[in-house]
Amino acid sequence: PPASLDSPAQKLVFNRVNGKRPQVLPQQVSAPEECYTLAHEENVRFVYEAWQQVEQQLDGSRSGESACGPVQYVEKTPNPGLKNFVPIDLEEWWAQQFLAKIENCS
Repeated sequence: PPASLDSPAQKLVFNRVNGKRPQVLPQQVSAPEECYTLAHEENVRFVYEAWQQVEQQLDGSRSGESACGPVQYVEKTPNPGLKNFVPIDLEEWWAQQFLAKIENCS
């Protein structure tokens, strides 16, 4: 038999532009099936693209390109209850949604 039949299925790899390593999040057990509408995806895409613009402007203001623009807020006394807070990695979330759609369609 050909070697391709014996080899395991290839995994999709999403390369990160910013070089961050993905954080390993525990898989949810028995998560309810979520249904995403076109409007939901448009809202998520709008927020994502708007945030990308803000991040670009923040990078520009850090390097001294512009005097006005967004300012990053930093708490002077961080809340100890938030020390283990992990923000969502939107790129990883989109990758999981993409793979889930492929698996559901096949």
